[in-house]
Amino acid sequence: MINSKLLNPKSVVVIGASNDVHKPGGKVLKNLLDSSFTGNVYAVNPKETNVQGVVCHAKVEDLPQVDCAILAIAAKFCLSTVKVLSHQKSTGGFIILSAGFSEENEEGAQLEKQIVETINSVGGTLIGPNCTGFLNRNYTGNFATPVPPLQPTGIDFVSGSGATAVFITEYGMNNGLTFNSIWTVGNSAQTGIEDVLEHLDDTFDPKTSSRVIMLYMENVRKPQKLLKHAVSLYYKGARLAAIKSGGSAAGSRAASSHTGALATNDVAVDALFRKAGIVRCHNREELTTVCSIFMHPEVKGKNIAIITHAGGPAVMLTDTLSNNGLEVPHLEGEKAEVLLAKLYAGSSVANPIDFLATGTAEQLGFIIDACENDFYNIDAMAVIFGSPGLFPNWDVYELLHHKMKTCKKPIFPILPSIQNVKEEIADFIENKHRINFPEECVFGNALAKVVNTPKPQPLHPEKPKVNEVAIRQVINNCENGYLRLDEISALLDAAGITRKQEIEVTTVGAALEAAQQLGFPLVMKVVGPIHKSDVGGVVLNVKDEETVIKEFERLSKIPDTYAVEICSMYFGTEIFVGASKEEKFGHQILFGLGGIFIEVLKDVKAALVPVGKQEALELMKLLRGYRILKGFRKQEPVNEELFADTISRVSALVEVAPEIAEMDLNPLLGTSKSITAVDARIRVEK
Repeated sequence: MINSKLLNPKSVVVIGASNDVHKPGGKVLKNLLDSSFTGNVYAVNPKETNVQGVVCHAKVEDLPQVDCAILAIAAKFCLSTVKVLSHQKSTGGFIILSAGFSEENEEGAQLEKQIVETINSVGGTLIGPNCTGFLNRNYTGNFATPVPPLQPTGIDFVSGSGATAVFITEYGMNNGLTFNSIWTVGNSAQTGIEDVLEHLDDTFDPKTSSRVIMLYMENVRKPQKLLKHAVSLYYKGARLAAIKSGGSAAGSRAASSHTGALATNDVAVDALFRKAGIVRCHNREELTTVCSIFMHPEVKGKNIAIITHAGGPAVMLTDTLSNNGLEVPHLEGEKAEVLLAKLYAGSSVANPIDFLATGTAEQLGFIIDACENDFYNIDAMAVIFGSPGLFPNWDVYELLHHKMKTCKKPIFPILPSIQNVKEEIADFIENKHRINFPEECVFGNALAKVVNTPKPQPLHPEKPKVNEVAIRQVINNCENGYLRLDEISALLDAAGITRKQEIEVTTVGAALEAAQQLGFPLVMKVVGPIHKSDVGGVVLNVKDEETVIKEFERLSKIPDTYAVEICSMYFGTEIFVGASKEEKFGHQILFGLGGIFIEVLKDVKAALVPVGKQEALELMKLLRGYRILKGFRKQEPVNEELFADTISRVSALVEVAPEIAEMDLNPLLGTSKSITAVDARIRVEK
């Protein structure tokens, strides 16, 4: 729980306060004094008696009782200062701007740990260290600028990087994005992004809380906590967007299975955000644009009207929306003709609705009213209106502002003339409190992300029944590493996953006996090597005993082979399901088409456990090769319900057996009537 003395202090002290506003201790004091804070402000600096008009104390011991402390002193002095504040001054809120802790060396990490232990002992809350600070509508405890105007309708912004928070804030402010609070958690020694999210969830008030939360993350420290509170906030009416940076390096790690190679940390982040309903962004421009869209009424469909007085931007926006799954529907009929008659000759209402460079504010009003009331296949409007510099746009932006207040359908203003009519746009942003989307394609991509991000998945979906006792018996008795064929078979049977019937043999005689029992055609595979195909260890369509003898002798000589597996030849579309355990995230399930689609195209989808059938079915439709599952060019389709059931059973299996580190069912052969695992590999780490 966040201590109230951090959130709404009655008194604040700056330790290391300075008259030099180019230093953190001077700048944070200036920002505090310039803010709306009405409580007592204190300063500590042994070299000063008055700092920026505030009486300055020589040491912390001289202070009266104080609610919140901001430390801008060398790291080595922070622990002793925190001890005095915690135990003698009843301080409950701590913001440590200083660097030199866990981000630097082990000595700094130990110092940081002791500071956290001290603050925890009195129930206090720490922001930082190594941060730019914290600010809300009560006070500014942040040394960075600019300090945005803070409004209850603004966004809550939580960042793991202080400098990045500055750049994101600047970009957002420039286009009219407003803020309610800014948290820069720095090293997250005690309070991390997930903890702030928990606070925002626990204290959420539908009448007063911000409905938009923006995150910048370099680490996901507590994925399950993030998931829980993001989903809870979503259903309370908040929307979340986030950047998670630093994912590319994870993709280079080596893994021994298809699933292990594909299931990187960044794939897990994608799966986490999708499951939580968080819109994942990849740069500052995209993040602030998505959050700006959230500040408007919700877009409840995919049909967008593009209203423009310039053809080029409208064409580019149309391309962007269309290429990302949104629609720019054609408008025609009697009502379209009535609207066209109100516009200048040469205008078009087909959509984009182009009312020419000479179009007036009155005509814009006619168009917006028609989209609002007459065209029922329109869900939102994007209005592109700039200026070539011939005339001002005051009346246009005034009308736009009025229509945004009265229309139920969202209206997104794209005002690209940031120089020619900069005064009008400044008025639109600063006095009318509107947001501008200056670049149409950036807006289009962001809108598509917002519309296409699905609602959160249920945290506790219905699970298939599996034989937990049998699963635990296999896991408890097996050794670490890759499981034997009989152990894999037992696990699949216990999970209710249909598998091929195979016989493992070690002699030619046993191979011939198995062939007679199973009947031709057959498949023969080596047992032992991990990548069977790579070593020539798979033989398909074996049709006679002579081939059984010849191939058994050849396969037995392949290095690391200790047996040969013989099974009936199965037919169907190759598909794939795998599981991989990712540190902190738990298991993720990956699935898609097998064969070339996993080897080369990596056409897979990932979901964090637990995965229910409905989630699997929804993700399945997003595969690039989904049409193949449906039965492309008269091929037999794959039974999607059975495929989804298999995915959910793999999820249930790894929940019962969390020791499973990697698992591949590749391939599964899918037909309209069955899904059969014809090859499986499971690795256990206890």
